[in-house]
Amino acid sequence: MTAKKFFAELIGTFALVFFGCGVAIATGCSNMGDSAYAMTALAFGLVIVGMAYSIGRVSGCHVNPAVSLGVFCAGRMSFSEFIGYICAQVVGAILGAFVLFAIAGVGGTNAPADGVSVVSALALECILTFFFVLVILFVTADDKFERIAGVVIGLTLTLVHLVGIHFTGTSVNPARSFGPALVAALQGQGAALGVVWIFIVAPLVGGALAAVVYKALASK
Repeated sequence: MTAKKFFAELIGTFALVFFGCGVAIATGCSNMGDSAYAMTALAFGLVIVGMAYSIGRVSGCHVNPAVSLGVFCAGRMSFSEFIGYICAQVVGAILGAFVLFAIAGVGGTNAPADGVSVVSALALECILTFFFVLVILFVTADDKFERIAGVVIGLTLTLVHLVGIHFTGTSVNPARSFGPALVAALQGQGAALGVVWIFIVAPLVGGALAAVVYKALASK
């Protein structure tokens, strides 16, 4: 069963990168506000909805190391399972970015927009991830929300992207950023790899903080 969970996470993260970043590339989403922002945000949200109601039955559909860290810190999964999830998510993201790069010539990398400092990017990604993971922890804590959990989580990710795309391209997911950055670097486009640490550190901090707040608020 554990192997199935890891494979499900690989598939889910592949889908997230391929479809989410694919829509961003197809619509020309950039740092200029237009309808491409909304379409890209909706694409990431819809992928999560679709995966939540499919692989969610197998692995819980984390497809994000920050989410897995939050779940682990909340005491809902073992350390060995946590490590397995992260490995599967990273592999899935790399494969998704590789296929996307083969088709489109770009892989959907993240970088702070012009005028956005490293500190601002770190703070924004941390805050966005905090609220995203906090929603996930609460909505998946009670079986009575099972039928709507996927929709709630997908819409929250859409909202997160609507806020963050202009400033950082929105990551809130270390695997989603690392995969495209690595593939781009292997293709001689290594600029994104130099800033990818922002999109690894900030989401992980945000996910851990969400678990702390969740445990404080949910405790009896």
